[in-house]
Amino acid sequence: MSPVKSNEEQVFLDNLDKKLWNAADRLRSNLDAAVYKHAVLGLIFLKYVSDSFDLRREELRNQFTDPDSDYYLDREDYDSDAEYETAIQEELEDRDYFTEENVFWVPALARWENIKNNATLPPGEKIEIKNGKTDTYTFRSVGRLIDDALEAVEKENPRLKGVLEKNRYYQLQLETSKLIGLISEVVSSIPFSHKSLNAKDILGHVYEYFLGEFALAEGKKGGQYYTPKSIVSLIVEMLEPYKGKVYDPAMGSGGFFVQSENFIEKYDGKIGDISVYGQESNPTTWRLAAMNMAIRGIDYNFGKQPADTFTNDQHPDLRADYVMANPPFNIKEWWDGKLEGDPRWVYGTPPKSNANYAWLQHMLYHLAPTGSMALLLANGSMSSNTNGEGDIRKALVEADLVEAIVALPGQLFTNTQIPACIWFLTKSKAARGNLHDRSGETLFLDARKLGYMKDRVLRDFTAEDSSQIIDTFRNWRKGTNYADIPGFCYSAKLADMQKADFVLTPGRYVGAADAEDDGEPFADKMDRLTRQLSKQFAESKELETKIRANLGGLGFGMD
Repeated sequence: MSPVKSNEEQVFLDNLDKKLWNAADRLRSNLDAAVYKHAVLGLIFLKYVSDSFDLRREELRNQFTDPDSDYYLDREDYDSDAEYETAIQEELEDRDYFTEENVFWVPALARWENIKNNATLPPGEKIEIKNGKTDTYTFRSVGRLIDDALEAVEKENPRLKGVLEKNRYYQLQLETSKLIGLISEVVSSIPFSHKSLNAKDILGHVYEYFLGEFALAEGKKGGQYYTPKSIVSLIVEMLEPYKGKVYDPAMGSGGFFVQSENFIEKYDGKIGDISVYGQESNPTTWRLAAMNMAIRGIDYNFGKQPADTFTNDQHPDLRADYVMANPPFNIKEWWDGKLEGDPRWVYGTPPKSNANYAWLQHMLYHLAPTGSMALLLANGSMSSNTNGEGDIRKALVEADLVEAIVALPGQLFTNTQIPACIWFLTKSKAARGNLHDRSGETLFLDARKLGYMKDRVLRDFTAEDSSQIIDTFRNWRKGTNYADIPGFCYSAKLADMQKADFVLTPGRYVGAADAEDDGEPFADKMDRLTRQLSKQFAESKELETKIRANLGGLGFGMD
């Protein structure tokens, strides 16, 4: 389904968002948002896989009783209705029926009705679990029940190995009543069905919304795993990852991969035409990203384990068609002695006190010969000359790798107020398909005046803002309908950048916006403004005289 939604669908999703978040936030109590996030998202995942499993069971039951179905079970072959129903139940426990449709196999213990119905039992109570046969489970606590359910799901689905958080709920410092409320009031109320939205659409939307809200709740720390959707969408729409390998070496929760999927669906492409590769050092965030892919059915390769991108590259031989990342800005403690002379530092060794150019060169190293990449960096990356950064920047420009630079407005990110920009680089500016050969040129876009304040602390782009940037970039690449616009965009030649000493701040190139011509002749305007200024001087003099007189009357004369 296309990610473009009707007004009715959007209203449904927006209302669902607010209802769920308000309930979840109310139940959070004093629990840290970073911990609570995983409790909520883990339960949402469990509810989704269970609902998807139930939906497939319903489809199968209909097929078993449909004479026109290949799966039809003829009632006449059984001695009684009870025997016939038993046969159907046994077939419904055959995992092959589910895996063939890419549906996760959910063991009976982990099915949502079982969790919801037994969450309030006293410890020691026996639960009968029916899965074609009857097993017994001893209830100890609701936290342990959820942990055991997640462990059972992971054990039965190799794709989820190492992805789900086990033993978290048992140890979670959340009151039992709050956890039960989270199950019954919040997660159970998620309707993974709609007349025109499928379960994956609803889940993906709820999941993304919650990630954003938790990022806000966590503040600076939350930005480690979440990049605002408008920025991710902007980058994806500009890179246009139709097919090939997509790589993010600082993937956080995997937002670039999700948006790449949405982009392909939007333009009626095939999801199977891309394969995603990522890396993340934080084990919890690594699992969060893997879960994010699993709920959307996106095949992924995030390496064997969470690991540092610089010192333990999980994809050393990868050459990706598209590389996208929002690495943490200005990391100081990143250097390791074994990085000296690393083959990734083709354009110069990055300063040991700042990882910005290390991220950039790592991404370039993993870029295919005709690939394109984009990364978010602090504004200082465009002009800093500290510890050889200027020399690296000069080498990148002279190698004709820098395709575009976009200066962003402030207050776009939850985790930092540092002004940011987007670097677009490619190993081949030569004409590809219907694209114009822009060899020797770099597009500078100054978007600092775009956007609106969505609340008192965060700015966001409107759809029109994003389209203005995207269309300008696409038109420039195609060589059609593009023109330099003072104050907004400029196509610079190598000589322009040499003249600016390879400082790549867009403001240096785009200049100031043209003042609007109001039709008033210059001589007339100057005469009018001069007379207006004389009048204001006279009023100022009169006001000064009155103030002096008043102060004198109070005994505070002024010389």
